[in-house]
Amino acid sequence: MGDQKPLILVTNDDGVYAPGIYALFKAMSELGDVRVVAPESERSAVGHALTMSDPLRVWEVDRYGDIFGHAVNGTPADCVKLAVKAILQKKPDLVVSGINQGPNTAINVIYSGTVSAATEGTLMGIPSIAFSLASFSKSDFDFAARFARHLAYRVLQDGVPQGTLLNVNIPALPEDQILGVKITRQGQGRYEEYFEKRVDPMNRNYFWLAGKKLQLDNDSDVDDVAVMEGYIAITPIQFDLTDYKALKNLQKWEIGLPR
Repeated sequence: MGDQKPLILVTNDDGVYAPGIYALFKAMSELGDVRVVAPESERSAVGHALTMSDPLRVWEVDRYGDIFGHAVNGTPADCVKLAVKAILQKKPDLVVSGINQGPNTAINVIYSGTVSAATEGTLMGIPSIAFSLASFSKSDFDFAARFARHLAYRVLQDGVPQGTLLNVNIPALPEDQILGVKITRQGQGRYEEYFEKRVDPMNRNYFWLAGKKLQLDNDSDVDDVAVMEGYIAITPIQFDLTDYKALKNLQKWEIGLPR
C-alpha cells in the first residue's frame, strides 16, 4: 500500500443510517481514508438495479455529530457508480459493502443489494468485498467489523483476481464459538415463497411476500452449510453468468436460420 493511505469506499443496502455500515466505517477507518456513499433508506433485495428514468439526489449525512458521508436516493449499485464517477476525487482502492443485517448466501446472492454494490465495484475494476452478518435479529457487529478489517487489509495487500469479488458471511455467534474461516462455493438454497393476501383499512386487497428457506445443500464447502456449522464463509463470485458446459452442447446443435 505504500505510505499513502488507501481510499476505501463504504456502502450498503440497509441504508446510510444502519448500524452495520457504521461498524464497517469505523473498522475501515483504521486502514485508510474512508468515504461513505449509501442509499438514503433500505434498498434490500433490489439486485443490481440502476436508476435510469429519475434524477439521483445526493446530500451529506451527520451521524453522532460528525459528517458521516453521502446519502443517495438510489440503489446500492447507483451509489458505487455515482461515487466513483462523480463524488470521489479519485478511484478508490477498495469497495466494501455491508455489514448487512442477514445472510447473503446461495440463491439470495442474485437478489442482494449488498452483493450487487460489490459487483459494481468489481465491474469498475476495483477490488470489492460484500460483508453480511448471518442474522436478521442479532445486531452485534463488533466481531464482524474486526474480521472485515482483517480481510480488507489482506485484499489491499494482495488484491483479488480480476472480475472476482468476495462475498463474506459471518455467523452471528460469540467470537469464541466461531470455528474458523472456510473458502466456499455458492449454494443452491432458496426460498419457498408465497404471497399473503391482506386487506387494508380501505377494504382494498394487497399482497405481502413471505416464505421459508429451503436448505438444498449438505456439503461443508457450501456457503449456507459453512455458516450453519459456525464458520465464516468467503465465496469468490464472478459476474460472468455463462454456462460453459451448456455452451459446448448448444454449439453442436448447428442452429441455422428458418427457411
